[in-house]
Amino acid sequence: MYKTRKKFVFALVVAVAIILFVLLALFLLPVKTNQGKSIYSLIVPALLFLVVVFWADRIKSLVMIQVRHKTLESGETTLLNNFIDKLRFCYSLEDFYEVIADTLEKQGDCSVILVDRSKNYTLYNSPTRLCNAETTKNKLNQNYTDSWEDGFFFLDRHIGVTSNYKKARGFFMCCEKQHFYVFCRYTRLFDIDVYSRLFEEYKRFISRLKTVTTLSEISATTKEWEQLAETQQSFLPQKIPNIPKLKIATYFRPLVNVSGDYFSILPIDQNKTLLMLGDVSGKGLPAALIMGLVMNTVKIVEDKEDLVGLIHAVDKAIKGMHLQDKYTVLFLGLVDTEKMKIRYINASMSDPIILSPSPDGYRLKPLTSNASVVGILEMGDVTVAEKRLFRGDCILIATDGVSEVMDDDGVELGDTDLYKKTIIAGAAKSPQEMVNDIVDLIWKYNGDKKLHDDVTMMIAKVGY
Repeated sequence: MYKTRKKFVFALVVAVAIILFVLLALFLLPVKTNQGKSIYSLIVPALLFLVVVFWADRIKSLVMIQVRHKTLESGETTLLNNFIDKLRFCYSLEDFYEVIADTLEKQGDCSVILVDRSKNYTLYNSPTRLCNAETTKNKLNQNYTDSWEDGFFFLDRHIGVTSNYKKARGFFMCCEKQHFYVFCRYTRLFDIDVYSRLFEEYKRFISRLKTVTTLSEISATTKEWEQLAETQQSFLPQKIPNIPKLKIATYFRPLVNVSGDYFSILPIDQNKTLLMLGDVSGKGLPAALIMGLVMNTVKIVEDKEDLVGLIHAVDKAIKGMHLQDKYTVLFLGLVDTEKMKIRYINASMSDPIILSPSPDGYRLKPLTSNASVVGILEMGDVTVAEKRLFRGDCILIATDGVSEVMDDDGVELGDTDLYKKTIIAGAAKSPQEMVNDIVDLIWKYNGDKKLHDDVTMMIAKVGY
């Protein structure tokens, strides 16, 4: 319905714009004289065309807002939209059950059955006569086996699949053998375009659920720490992507098997790349769980150019875990090599800087903090900062495991001229050579003693 109305509105606006342009042209064009056409006979149609196109686009946008509101954001479809919005922040089956009860059952008077077909085990069913009837369970077991293909389907009154949407009495979603049945007598009133969005969000939920479940199961046995570390490593980029005009090198060394440090490199298009690096408070399993949660949250957010939306999504996800005293410091930087700028949010990371070449050598431009820590305090209004970039600029992002390395006298590396000289000298080199120089400095400065924190850094060189 939404797509149909969208096409209709577009066609209608185009038709009206053409008719209006023709009428205005007939009335406003100057009359041809004996000496030929006036120059205004060329200028006027051009101006008319631009004005009509401008207002046609404005009118189309306004009408589409109303169409979207009437189809996807009002009426019965609002129920499924609310369900989708809440599903985005479900990280466990308990979260999912709560959203089902509050939205589909209480608000929508729907009945729900959730079945793990790999084990033929019913995970959830509504306390209704339909869901608890043996005939219903038998039909579901008989009609929908573990070999059923992934996707969404409409159910008829006999609990079979129907292609006649108007006669549907429910819908069924299958993802990785997790069967989600929703019985609703007014299914036909939902806008049909909402189902594809719901299915995509359901797939993301199943993916998040597997991630959290895997980490939790592994952590239950101390003998599995090595496997947990391998699972955690799989969240991190396995290789540096090849990005035009942006060369990147990274270093990641956890203090123990698992770490609260994390980083990611996410190319958005040919010119834009999202750089992320952060550090979760504490050590061990809780920090590793939050690390995986942050990585997965950023991965599933569709608009990765919306840095404010990204950081609020991470904040909500961490708070939803209800782990005491767990938070993260975080840097999000969107590098645009076409417009040569970086837009960023620095949530209390202390060390991000740009080393920019100048006639007098490299200048250090800090990417100062402009947001609070994430996941424990109220975020409030978050603003995005912006810096210009120049060819040869080096962006250095590192956790405090780099700057807080101490020598025998307790002096932190980040407070020394030696550190400043090392990064300035390295800025003219390749990112990997610069990383190697800093790592060598860390070990020499620490006296080859055991480190006291995870060490993670990322260096990106612009324009090469």
